[in-house]
Amino acid sequence: MSPMREIGIGVVSLGWMGRLHSTSYQRIAARFPELGLRPRLVVAADPVPANQEAAREQFGFARAVASIEEVLADPEVEAVSICSPNFLHRDFAVAAAQAGKPFWIEKPMGVSAAQSREIRAAAQDARVATAVGFNYRHAPAVAHLRALVASGRLGRITNMRCWLMADYASSPDGALTWRYDREKAGSGVIGDLLSHGADLVAHVTGQRITEVSARTDVFIPERPIPTSVGVGHGGIEVGSARGPVANEDWVAALATLSGGAHATLESSRVARGHRSDYAIEVYGTEGSARWSFTRMNEFEVMLGEGGAEHGYTTVFAGGDHGEYSRFQPGPGIPLSFDDLKTIEAARFLADVATGSRTAPNASDGLAAAEVCDAIVRSAASRAWTDVPEVEGTTIGF
Repeated sequence: MSPMREIGIGVVSLGWMGRLHSTSYQRIAARFPELGLRPRLVVAADPVPANQEAAREQFGFARAVASIEEVLADPEVEAVSICSPNFLHRDFAVAAAQAGKPFWIEKPMGVSAAQSREIRAAAQDARVATAVGFNYRHAPAVAHLRALVASGRLGRITNMRCWLMADYASSPDGALTWRYDREKAGSGVIGDLLSHGADLVAHVTGQRITEVSARTDVFIPERPIPTSVGVGHGGIEVGSARGPVANEDWVAALATLSGGAHATLESSRVARGHRSDYAIEVYGTEGSARWSFTRMNEFEVMLGEGGAEHGYTTVFAGGDHGEYSRFQPGPGIPLSFDDLKTIEAARFLADVATGSRTAPNASDGLAAAEVCDAIVRSAASRAWTDVPEVEGTTIGF
């Protein structure tokens, strides 16, 4: 057996997602042994001393530094994860590309389509592999829904529904972090959650979104100004002063797809009662199928193949669906959100090592950003708005 090839990893920002990227890399050798890759955590960059300590002591990085410049200058770093706040994505991704470092970046790729175009252009000019954090693609059930569509078993796809409803911002006393600043975070819940929906609709159907008609709103117009930093959405102290929320809490959109199908998309970050109700339904002339992240390890399907029975059959994800068998021996044993990120990490490093195109890439990130920008324009104009086409995506069958 040939020895594993080590790939030196740098991670930028050790918040929740940076920590998840770190552990995902560590699981690749066990879950994807045929790749022959063993990621080595070389250096993490974060300006917060406590996060630097966690990088070394908790996650096993050889070094921890304050700035991305030190990561990109390290000759041992062969691939970079960019998990910083949105407003740093463009500068960090362009710098990584110019340094010749392949990068895995969280979504939204830029705070706007214009920034996302700059990121993709820099990656293309440098000829570096890229990956974007559209992790819900990798759920085994979603992989099977895409296969059902591609095989024609659902017939001609007529319409879809996709929604991503969350309550992480439902408290009016939640801190006014960078997430609520348009310049720093972009279009609020549109870039944060609906970008996943735009990617899922395209990925499952193999059709791109060509035009949209949308409405948006801000339901909590002011929030308390933070007095500390935290990890993820919580652990942030606030003062008595309040400031304005500058981006969207809620969005609903109608969409037309390139193959003639129609879609409805909705997202909220203030939907009380919904922790993470992310779901997709696809309807065709011969059947339909649906999946929800709240029951990630199963899906429902109705096929019109003989017989007159109506209603859905619930199917547990198993070895025949996506990458399920890499994690569990048989149906009924759940996979986790972390497992989806491990699949994502493996596809990124496979593309780095072999030149394959298995991960959603910077073109996919730009395609989702173009949808999000068109939704913002449509909501402002109250008119149907075209979505520019992006070449080089991975959505086709």
